[in-house]
Amino acid sequence: MVHKPLFVLTCLFFVLILCCGILAPAAPADQGDNASNELMIIQLDGSINPGSALYVKRGIEEAQETGAALVILRLHTPGGLASSMRTIVKAILNSPVPVVVYVGPRGAGAASAGVMITVSGHVAAMAKGTNIGAAHPVTAGGKDIDKTMNKKVVNDMASYGRGIAENKGRNGEWVEKAIRESVSITAEEAREKYVVDLVVKDMDDLIQRLHGREVYMADGPITLKTKSLKTTYYRPGFRDRVLKTISDPNIAYILMMIGLAGLYFELSHPGAIFPGVIGAISLILAFFSFQTLPVNYAGLILIALAILFFIAEVKVASYGILSIGGLISLTLGSIMLFEGVGVSLKLMMPTILLVGGFFVVVATLAFRAYQRKPKGGAEGLVGELGVVKEPLSPEGLVFVHGEYWRAVPIPPSEVLQPDEKVEVVGVEGLLLKVKKATDPDIEHPS
Repeated sequence: MVHKPLFVLTCLFFVLILCCGILAPAAPADQGDNASNELMIIQLDGSINPGSALYVKRGIEEAQETGAALVILRLHTPGGLASSMRTIVKAILNSPVPVVVYVGPRGAGAASAGVMITVSGHVAAMAKGTNIGAAHPVTAGGKDIDKTMNKKVVNDMASYGRGIAENKGRNGEWVEKAIRESVSITAEEAREKYVVDLVVKDMDDLIQRLHGREVYMADGPITLKTKSLKTTYYRPGFRDRVLKTISDPNIAYILMMIGLAGLYFELSHPGAIFPGVIGAISLILAFFSFQTLPVNYAGLILIALAILFFIAEVKVASYGILSIGGLISLTLGSIMLFEGVGVSLKLMMPTILLVGGFFVVVATLAFRAYQRKPKGGAEGLVGELGVVKEPLSPEGLVFVHGEYWRAVPIPPSEVLQPDEKVEVVGVEGLLLKVKKATDPDIEHPS
């Protein structure tokens, strides 16, 4: 059965979607505004995207709801989307709970969007052996922005970063230089240039050195008392992990392929329902991913064109030309789909072969079913072989397709004798029109 592989894949994604709703953690109850003895640590590793931004925002909100005294955002990132970075920065700046941004552990870094997140913290700290900088805006794939937009984007980001740094009493001039010139510095240099407040050995050292430090909040200055705080970690919920996962271009590509395959199967086999439902869900998830990625619409159009070629193969006898064109269009569209964000070739090629092969096989079977000679009814008798049981002069009895039929010979002047082999050439009501079989040695029909 052609559709079994699709059913297996779509079932897995269907279960995944159900789990997103079933296993997502419920929001904790509001425990008032009284601060507890809790210090919450939020760990942000990897690119800044809508999934990670939502994760950090939820963590800060939970810290507020549980009455935590302090939040430490441990950061290690190569950068990411400006819109997601602004979401995180806004959550930090408007948090009623002090947020310490800590670039760590050793070997970590805060590049690009990570610079703005670091300097937005009520306290900015770095571990020894880390670095910060290289914040020049680029595309999601790492390429420079087109010259016509470069000046506008850089100026906007420079003023944004400088404003945040100066608002926190940090070196806004250096932050602007990191954006305009992509400079990067070590933790010690960042402390010397007043980009960050502390350079520490590790998390434990950071917590100790935060004790007694005064930070400025919207309601006025407060003094941190970290020695008696109980450390807890904010764990990403299942929903957070799913959102972060589908923001990966490789996952987005697979979701789109599954979505197209499911909808194509539904169109070629109306009434299957299940593949169509899963295809629609997969496409919606893919479109969510696309908002986080630099989609090249030429690639998207080529993939859509490939689907049209495969559908046309069902109706048009192109002898495989449309299928070949569809595979070429699917391959080119896959390569061009994301600007600067390369989908892994190790993933892309097997996916193209699997999905393209699926389309071709389904189209071939549908075409064969469309062209297949009817097996039942009057039309199904035409071309069948039989044997004469009563002389046809002009009307007699023949045995065809396991049944006895009245029949007349073609031409009417011909007389056919019992045991002669005949072929059905037409049907009028319950009367068959037959002619002598062209091959007299043909096997006796059963």
